[in-house]
Amino acid sequence: MSEAPAAPRTASADRAREEGIGLLVQPPRPRAGWRVLPARVLAMCAVELQKLRHDRTELYTRAVQPALWLLIFGQTFTRIKAIPTQGIPYVDYLAPGIIAQSAMFIAIFYGIQIIWERDAGILNKLLVTPTPRSALITGKAFAAGVKSLIQAVVVIVIAALLGVALTWNPLKLLGVAAVVVLGSAFFSCLSMTIAGVVLSRDRLMGFGQAITMPLFFGSNALYPVSVMPGWLQAVSKVNPLSYQVDALRGLLLGTPDHLALDFAVLLVAAALGIAAASSLLGRLAR
Repeated sequence: MSEAPAAPRTASADRAREEGIGLLVQPPRPRAGWRVLPARVLAMCAVELQKLRHDRTELYTRAVQPALWLLIFGQTFTRIKAIPTQGIPYVDYLAPGIIAQSAMFIAIFYGIQIIWERDAGILNKLLVTPTPRSALITGKAFAAGVKSLIQAVVVIVIAALLGVALTWNPLKLLGVAAVVVLGSAFFSCLSMTIAGVVLSRDRLMGFGQAITMPLFFGSNALYPVSVMPGWLQAVSKVNPLSYQVDALRGLLLGTPDHLALDFAVLLVAAALGIAAASSLLGRLAR
């Protein structure tokens, strides 16, 4: 039995293929290697931020503490004039430190979320995907940075209402955003690294509470490094929060700063934090 002759290709089919319609039935080409990591980092970041859209309660409750710092602590110590602040009102000096503090407090407990994802079985599902572990951690770290950035906007608005002389230069405000995101990325990775070591939410809460206040008081957020005892000055020099506060003061208030050093320290700290958290992610999922 002879085979039926193949149907001739119509002119419309040829024209559709030339116009690219045939691509709809072809498998997509895999992305080049250098495109995979940024795309998956953005995807993970978007997933994290979707949670914020469904529940904004955390942002409102987290705004209470920095408001109290500025309204009570800042206003009181402005009247006392007991802390040397380079000739600027103490509430102005304090505002960048409170921005950094509120961002750190959001990020430092970020490991609790990844432990919850492990207990819910979500983490194991993420780890069997082709997404690199570094992309998972980086996405979560920068999602924490965006959350902290929203918190920073709230603190800046409160500070402006209190009469703090902040800059409104768009380029400097972009620098402020970069500083907040980098600092939060480091502290969230620090939290996820601790989560990979302690493996439980209760232990992580204990470690988080044990290190947040030393990090805060061991920085230049509340007072200049020059008034600290020698041993605390040494702690401040290795504390990433000090470099974050220094950069924020320089950008927002125009005080003497070391922006190149500050950004370099924050970039290195964030990169090391991502590397450490990524290496322990598999241990957390076991």
